[in-house]
Amino acid sequence: MYSVRMAYLFWVPSLFGVAGLQRLYLGKFGTGILYLMTGGLLGIGTIYDALTLPAQVREARLRVGYRDAIGPIHVSVTREPDDARPRSKPRSVEQTILHSAKANGGVITPSEVAIEAGISLDEAKRVLEKLADKGFAEIRVKKSGLIVYVIPDLADEYTKTELEDF
Repeated sequence: MYSVRMAYLFWVPSLFGVAGLQRLYLGKFGTGILYLMTGGLLGIGTIYDALTLPAQVREARLRVGYRDAIGPIHVSVTREPDDARPRSKPRSVEQTILHSAKANGGVITPSEVAIEAGISLDEAKRVLEKLADKGFAEIRVKKSGLIVYVIPDLADEYTKTELEDF
């Protein structure tokens, strides 16, 4: 447990230019290192600590007491994947394609469909070609040379400028 006497013992070297040891002792590592590098904020921090050290020791004791009373705190920030959220009914592959195409300006690739729908690449390509055969999608080539499927109803102007004209 922290004591005022020990804190003042660690404070004494600051009179000789080695400031901040009392702050390191009290668990204030950031300001302790700052005091070490700046000579106790050019002596101003050293004077401040001389006046407030008993209050700082009480604060450190409270901090330890709270930590001991609460116990270890484990913070885990996790987000459920979209597929883990409850839905009224599962999406079909076609709904997944339309949803992804809408998010991508009307353009979709077999690999995006495979990832979003959880199916194989061959199955994704087969479903996209089926949509193209029925007239719901067009097979186009991007200026980069990538073959994509475009849902014309969902395509935006930017998408149209990225596609090759034949």
